[in-house]
Amino acid sequence: MRIPLLILAVVALCTPAAAQTAAPAAVGVSSPDGTLSVRVTTDGDGRASYAVSRSGQPVIAASRLGFILTDAPKLERNLVVTAEAATDHDDTWEQPWGERRFVRNHYRELRVHLRERTALARSFDVVFRVYDDGLGFRYEFPEQAALPVLNIGSELTEFNIAEDGQAWWIPSHEWNREEYLYHRTSIGEASGTQTPLTMKLDSGLHISIHEAALVDYAGMNLRRAEGRRFVADLTPGFTNAAVERTAPFPTPWRTIQISDTAGGLVESSLILNLNEPNAIGDVSWFRPMKYIGIWWEMHLDTATWASGPRHGATTANTRRYIDFAAENGFGGVLVEGWNIGWDGDWFGNGSDYSFTQPYPDFDLEDLAAYGRERGVQLIGHHETGGNAFHYEQQMEAAFALDQRLSITTVKTGYVADAGGAQVRGPDGRATFAWHESQAMARHHLAVVKAAAAHQVAINAHEPIKDTGLRRTYPNWVSREGARGMEFNAWGQPGNPPEHEVNLVFTRLLAGPMDFTPGIFVMATRSPDGVATTWAKQLALYVTLYSPIQMAADLPETYEANPGPFQFIKDVAVDWDETRVLNGEVGDYVTIVRKERGGGEWFLGSITDENPRVLTAALTFLEPGVRYRAEIYRDGPSASWRDGDGMSRTDIVIEQQDVTATDTLTLRLAPGGGQAIRFVPLGRGARR
Repeated sequence: MRIPLLILAVVALCTPAAAQTAAPAAVGVSSPDGTLSVRVTTDGDGRASYAVSRSGQPVIAASRLGFILTDAPKLERNLVVTAEAATDHDDTWEQPWGERRFVRNHYRELRVHLRERTALARSFDVVFRVYDDGLGFRYEFPEQAALPVLNIGSELTEFNIAEDGQAWWIPSHEWNREEYLYHRTSIGEASGTQTPLTMKLDSGLHISIHEAALVDYAGMNLRRAEGRRFVADLTPGFTNAAVERTAPFPTPWRTIQISDTAGGLVESSLILNLNEPNAIGDVSWFRPMKYIGIWWEMHLDTATWASGPRHGATTANTRRYIDFAAENGFGGVLVEGWNIGWDGDWFGNGSDYSFTQPYPDFDLEDLAAYGRERGVQLIGHHETGGNAFHYEQQMEAAFALDQRLSITTVKTGYVADAGGAQVRGPDGRATFAWHESQAMARHHLAVVKAAAAHQVAINAHEPIKDTGLRRTYPNWVSREGARGMEFNAWGQPGNPPEHEVNLVFTRLLAGPMDFTPGIFVMATRSPDGVATTWAKQLALYVTLYSPIQMAADLPETYEANPGPFQFIKDVAVDWDETRVLNGEVGDYVTIVRKERGGGEWFLGSITDENPRVLTAALTFLEPGVRYRAEIYRDGPSASWRDGDGMSRTDIVIEQQDVTATDTLTLRLAPGGGQAIRFVPLGRGARR
C-alpha cells in the first residue's frame, strides 16, 4: 500500500507568518511501495537535517544539511523549512546500449524549501527522489540578490549510518587516484573514503553511498567525523573554494542505494535514473564490441610506447593485430604509442603530445583503410599525461581526424599523480588540479561533447568518477577508475583474488569499467602473477560490465589456446537483461545476462581466495526451451596459486542440455570461476 506524503509538526508550517518562528518543523516522503521514508527536520536553532528509515527501522540517522561558504556566512542555521506536495513519477526509458535495455524510473519526489529567518533571507531547495531501492537528493539554488554567486568551501552534508556493520572502501586524496586495493573494515574504522562506499549492516541490510550527475562541481569523497557519521568531503579547487558557481544551479545528487542483498545493489538503476535523458541524440554509430590491442606487451615490458627498436605501435605489428581481429570476430584494435610525444618526460607532463601526428613507423591512413577493408576499426588512444590544458587545444582537430578515418572510439588517459592534472586556470594559463576537481569535471564533459559532435565515443582512463552521465551523454561508454588488469603485470603487489569480486559491489556500482580481462599467461613481474584461474578470466566478461570488452592477452597466446579462447569470441557485450543470482561483497558473485536482441544467455561466477560450491537455478531461461550449456569451469587441480599440484590453467570445457527447470552446481576453485554460454536449441523434450 502506498504511504501518503507525511507533513509532520506544526500546522502553520506553510504560512508566511509561521515561517518567521523558531519552532522545529518536519516534512517527509515515502517511496512508491512505502518501504523507505525520508524525514527532513529543523531543530530549535534552525539547523536542517534529514533521516532515512526502511520498514520503520532507522538506516540513516539525523544527518545535517548545509554549506560553508568562503566569502559569505555559512548556510547552516536559522533555517525555516516548508515543502511542496510530493509528486509521483513513473516511466520506462530505453538505453541505446547497456546492462539492460529498458529501465524503469519510478520514484516519489519531495521539494523542500529552506529559507533563512535572518536579514539576508537566503534560500535554497533540497529535492529528494525516493525509490523503492534507495534515494537521491540534491541542493538547488535559485537566482537571488542575496546569493548571486556561491563560493563553496565545503558541504555539511552528512550520512550518519544508524547501525554498525562492515565497510568496503578505498582512501581519498591519495597520490594514485582511485587505484587502490579495497579495505574491509568496520564502518567506524573507515576514514577518508572515496565513493561508492559500500556497507553491510549487522542486520544484513546493504547500503552504498555515491553521487549522480556530477556536472560543473567538485567530486565528493567522505570524511568520517565520529562514530559512523560521514561528512561530504569535496575535492579541492584552485583557491580555498572547492566549487565556484553562479546561481541558479543544482548540485550533483547524493545517492544512497539500499537493498536486502548485495545483488540488489548491482541490479539497481538508481544512479542512471537520476541523470538527465540523452542530450546528444542518435548514437547508433557506436556499436558495443570486443577489441584487442597493442597494450599488454608494453605492460609486460616486451615492447615500448616510445619510439625505438622495441616500439609496439608499428605498421607491421598493427596489421598483424587487425588480421587477428578480423579472423576472430573482434570489432576493433586499440593502438597505444602511435603518436608523437611518448619519448622523454610524458608522465604528468604531456606537453609534447600530438594527437594528430603519428610516429614515422606508424602509417595511420593506411592502417585505418586496411582495417575498414577487413571490417575492423582502429581504436584511438589519446594519452594526455594529465595535461588537460594541452589536450583541449588539440582535441577538436583530433576528433575530426578520427571521424574522417572512421575511428568511432577513443581511449583517453590522464596519467599523473593526484593533484597533478593540468587545467586552464582563471588567468587562462595552465595550473594544477585534482583529477576530480570542478575544473576536471568541466574538462571531461567538454571532451565528451566535442567527441559526440564528431561521432566519437570516449573510454576514459585515470578518469573522473562515473556518476551515470552515460545516460545523458551515451558516447561516454566506459572508463577505468580503479585498479585494472595491468597491476597483475607489474604491481607490487598485484590484484589479490578478492579484487574483482570487490569491484562488482563497489566501483562497478558507479558504471561500466574497462578492466581488460582475458589473460591466459599467468606468470608476470608481479609476485603472484595473475591471481586467478583461466575459468575466472572468462567469467570476468560477464561479471565486470562494459560495452567494450578487451581480449587483453597477445594474439599468439590465444592462437595457442583455442579452447578457452572460444568463450571470449562468443560472449556478448550488450544486454537486454542482467540478474544477480547470488553474491556477497568481496566473497563471490554469480551474474547472468541476456544478449541484446538475441536468445543467448551468459553466466559468470567468481570467488575470492576461498573455494565455493554455489547453485544456479536456471529460471531465467525461457520456459519450454532447450538450451545447450557450453560450460567453462575450474578443473580439479585449479587454483589461483600454482604449485603443489595446483594450476591456474586447469580448465574443463564441456556441454550439456538444460531447461529453465534445471539447477546447476557451480564448483569454483580458490580464486576461480565459471563461465557458461546458454544457446537456445528450440522447444521440446531434452535430447
